[in-house]
Amino acid sequence: MQSVKFLALTVVAIALGGCSVISPEPVLELVKGAGAVAVSAISTGPSSAKNTVYHEHKALDRVCVEYNPLTPDPDIAPALQAELRNHEIDSRIYEEGGTPSSCHFRVTYTADIEWGTPPFGSGYKSYIRDATLTLRDESGTVLSSSAYALDGVFQMGKWATSRSKLAPVVTALVTGFDH
Repeated sequence: MQSVKFLALTVVAIALGGCSVISPEPVLELVKGAGAVAVSAISTGPSSAKNTVYHEHKALDRVCVEYNPLTPDPDIAPALQAELRNHEIDSRIYEEGGTPSSCHFRVTYTADIEWGTPPFGSGYKSYIRDATLTLRDESGTVLSSSAYALDGVFQMGKWATSRSKLAPVVTALVTGFDH
């Protein structure tokens, strides 16, 4: 008798049009939601410095940052300055080719961007695909250089902020350690 009731309840639950415990739709929605959260977590994940070259030099307390008009991301220069401040290094931006005579150290940068739609986003947005920072002394000798590149397989950090992408690169540039 109890198995007949169970069978009858099962048939009724399957036949109902709404969300039911037996329906596969809630499970599919849960899987889709979990996938979206995983993609979002991966795409804003941590970044790291690559290809760091570092030559011993005296400690930095001030640098000049050469503005690169060919880099179309407006967040790079402010992010670079904020990270230099984290290392207790004052900085100022100057126009390309106009290095002030008081500048003993100069940082230049290049970056490539791409466009895409972020997770849970509705429109296209730019993101840094790769960037390179170079530190030079007043005679133009390269003291250090480091780069960021988007991971090609999982694209870890694709939608992370410019500052979080550049943070490990600036650390590598001024300390020589790429974490």
